[in-house]
Amino acid sequence: METTDRRTVTALCAVLIVTLVGGASASGQQDPEEQVAAVVEAFHSALAAGDSVTALSMLADDVTILESGGVENKEHYRSGHLAGDMRFAQAVPRERGDMEVSVRGDVAWAHSTSITQGRMGDREINSQGAELVVLAREGGIWKIKAVHWSSRRRR
Repeated sequence: METTDRRTVTALCAVLIVTLVGGASASGQQDPEEQVAAVVEAFHSALAAGDSVTALSMLADDVTILESGGVENKEHYRSGHLAGDMRFAQAVPRERGDMEVSVRGDVAWAHSTSITQGRMGDREINSQGAELVVLAREGGIWKIKAVHWSSRRRR
């Protein structure tokens, strides 16, 4: 499958997941933990598809992103790390471990670890990462309020 076709399919899947999460939430078919996990998965799918519109739509307007030792708001992320994060997600395969989700009313957090191995240009990547995502339910829809990514070289 061509890269563009794959991105389109991935982006459509991300939109479908978010739509289903909203619909399932209204009908009570999916528990909040599953809804939160689906939003985190859809966000990563959008990054891997190079779909900045979908990825940004999952972020709350007042999101805080902690990455590479810095703190960014939504506008800084949009104009800064987002493009690099999408290029990286497209180029280097990532295997995420189990995601643990906790929900307290309209606030939730999900954390997981991952192994990322491959090449980014001429750079060999072999890292272990950790992710913490904090979400809030706004108008019945889960939005990402904060993301913290960290990684280190694997031995």
